[in-house]
Amino acid sequence: MSKPVEDLKAIAAELRPHFVAEDEAREKALRSCRQVIRHSADAIRAVHRQEQNKAKGLLDSAYELLRELNHDLAGHGRLLHSGSVHDAQKEFAEGSITLALITGEGLPKPGTLGVSNAAYLDGLGESAGELRRYILDSLRRGDFSRCEELLTIMDEIYGILITMDFPELLAHGLRRTTDTIRNIIERTRGDLTVSLRQKDLETKLADFS
Repeated sequence: MSKPVEDLKAIAAELRPHFVAEDEAREKALRSCRQVIRHSADAIRAVHRQEQNKAKGLLDSAYELLRELNHDLAGHGRLLHSGSVHDAQKEFAEGSITLALITGEGLPKPGTLGVSNAAYLDGLGESAGELRRYILDSLRRGDFSRCEELLTIMDEIYGILITMDFPELLAHGLRRTTDTIRNIIERTRGDLTVSLRQKDLETKLADFS
């Protein structure tokens, strides 16, 4: 066997374990990401059903999965910064931020959640849609107590994200999310205005009668 052939076989033998390890890490990461996304989505549904304790429990489970995921991928930088991990972190951030905003608790920071800054901002943007949903549910119940407060928070979220005008490579689709928020806010403002006017009219009619 010639020297070049021997070298090729030796190099291949050295490379294969690296790719085997990467593949195994990737498969495990994908499973964890799917679980994080599922827990986070279920937590958001629990928040809208006023089941805060259940939401917290689901988010705690998602956090543990993410912490393990970050540890496992510490030596696989390409996987750690992949789209799948970003999406899982974004969904977890969205659930955590939505719970904090609706319950009036302190807003968690990216480091506390164990997510990247880009995933955090994406999750913050997505939470505006959940605030709209909460406002609409409140309007249907005839509960106006926090609607204007939450609409103001939506405005603040948009005001912050519009200043984060960085390249796609850094911001991971944040510009598209920000454009969507603007439309969501205007629709929500219109819905709230109509409902408040209707409530005012009903009050005046009740007083008149």
